[in-house]
Amino acid sequence: MHDPLELRDRIADARIVLLFTPELTGGRDPLAALEAAAPWIDVVQIRPKPLGGSSRAPCPARATNDWAVRVLALEAIARARVLVTVDDRVDVAAALWARGLAGVHVGQDDMPAVAARALLGPGPLLGLSTHDLEQVVLAEDEPVDYLGFGPVFATATKGYERGLGPEACWIAAQGTAKSLFPIGGIDVLNAGELARVGRAAVGSAILAAEDPAAAARAIRAALEAVDS
Repeated sequence: MHDPLELRDRIADARIVLLFTPELTGGRDPLAALEAAAPWIDVVQIRPKPLGGSSRAPCPARATNDWAVRVLALEAIARARVLVTVDDRVDVAAALWARGLAGVHVGQDDMPAVAARALLGPGPLLGLSTHDLEQVVLAEDEPVDYLGFGPVFATATKGYERGLGPEACWIAAQGTAKSLFPIGGIDVLNAGELARVGRAAVGSAILAAEDPAAAARAIRAALEAVDS
């Protein structure tokens, strides 16, 4: 079980959330890809979902639980001190909190943040998806610890043909006191456009890469470019 105060510090300092959809590895071992990328990521969010537009449906509870348990057991994840969270499944997050799971991320159409926090209690991290500046501003009054914002770029993974653009992310990040992670279509080539935000949630660009470690390392370097 995590120290709640330490969790808040770690999410505030995080650069990369890896959206762990096993299907993205194209038949290769998803856990091997995750282990390779672990030294360059800060959070792994378990989200076993079909690819494409249907990925907007909630994650199945059993698959989410089973993958989370497997990821929590990985030595590479423990060694790199990567936080493990789940997507959608507040029930799974509550059940696995005592086993080391750090929290859950919910969308605008999932369980309301107030209800999720009531179920979780004050300890676990709670993230919330936002898609425009109004939702970002409204989230200031929600009992959440960090925000996702997007899609930044077009993304086949979630079925979006257009993105909001990096400028919208810069503005949104300035409009909240919470850590904000741009999401959607982010890869090695465009991650540098988000250096002013310094954070990103990434899936296929790492998991589907021929060399997941190299991809994660390159994306992190691009996000940290402003600091250099």
